[in-house]
Amino acid sequence: MTSVDARYALWHGAGLPVTVERHRGPVPMPAGAVLVAIEAATVCGSDLHTALGHRPGPTPSVLGHEQVGRVVAVAPGTPPSTVTGEPVAVGQRVVWSVAASCGACDRCAAGMPQKCRSVRKYGHERSTAAWTLNGGFATHCVLLPGTAIAVVPETLSAVVAAPAACATATVAAALDAIDRPLAGADVLVTGAGMLGVTAVGMAVAAGARVVVSDPNAERRALAVRFGAASAVAPGEPVGTVDVAVELSGWPDAVETAVEALDVGGTAVLVGAVSTSRPVSLDPERIVRRLLRIVGVHNYAPRHLATAVDFLATTGLPFADLVEPAVGLEGVGHAVVTPPSAGYLRRGVVPSPMMVG
Repeated sequence: MTSVDARYALWHGAGLPVTVERHRGPVPMPAGAVLVAIEAATVCGSDLHTALGHRPGPTPSVLGHEQVGRVVAVAPGTPPSTVTGEPVAVGQRVVWSVAASCGACDRCAAGMPQKCRSVRKYGHERSTAAWTLNGGFATHCVLLPGTAIAVVPETLSAVVAAPAACATATVAAALDAIDRPLAGADVLVTGAGMLGVTAVGMAVAAGARVVVSDPNAERRALAVRFGAASAVAPGEPVGTVDVAVELSGWPDAVETAVEALDVGGTAVLVGAVSTSRPVSLDPERIVRRLLRIVGVHNYAPRHLATAVDFLATTGLPFADLVEPAVGLEGVGHAVVTPPSAGYLRRGVVPSPMMVG
């Protein structure tokens, strides 16, 4: 076993304090597991939803599933590979998928590893003696076999790289679900949070013309800064589009996304990850206009590779979207408070020694 001196922020339930705990000594690692020292993490919207009690979560747990770090140990056994096929090695700077999958069940075989029959999810599991370090708000994390791992360039800022593990890879999956080239397409993006702004950047890079709908004027301006041709408030005309990507989860936005589609259009629904009112859709419109409505939740390993490649090559100012980082002692506040105005993510640096 590899021994570490690790610290982790432990969430005990909605309304309860987050405590910073310490683990000194051997770390249980199954064959083929990987131990990573975390450089930085970001607070995803789902972390807030869990911490505020808006969605169920096991306790106690180490929240956080958007992070970047460096491999410090690889357990004996079948050597794991990165998403591009090379062996995982000590010293590599990496991000990893939200989910660890078995690779053998029917869902994994069907190309849906994020829906594996025995999936384990970072930042969403109970912290136990067998798997204590299983979230991003910690100095270390144990990556189980079946985790997609992507190498991150040394030149990529940590706070830009960390969201690749959730926001950026999820957007890559959403755009991959569209059954037509984006070049020359008119695209509607509803919701201009981290996923929405990322979707704007990715779609524009692929040659699309993008219009954004969001109630927040600052976020609309941010979407234009990231390449949107226009940004409007909900209820304002968006025109007819070939593709709609719904990232807010609001029922009104889902209806807007479907209603805006031209003949043969596709709506990709991503944001509706919690219970809401039923939406109103006209089935005749869907049938006669040959519309497609696709749901996307999480992503496959190839989308993590796409996410890292995009962030490594884009010139867009993603670093400006992350609020200055707090340490582990600040996690308790960070997971129950939205980012300050002008930011879309809060940053967490687990140890001053990791800053660089």
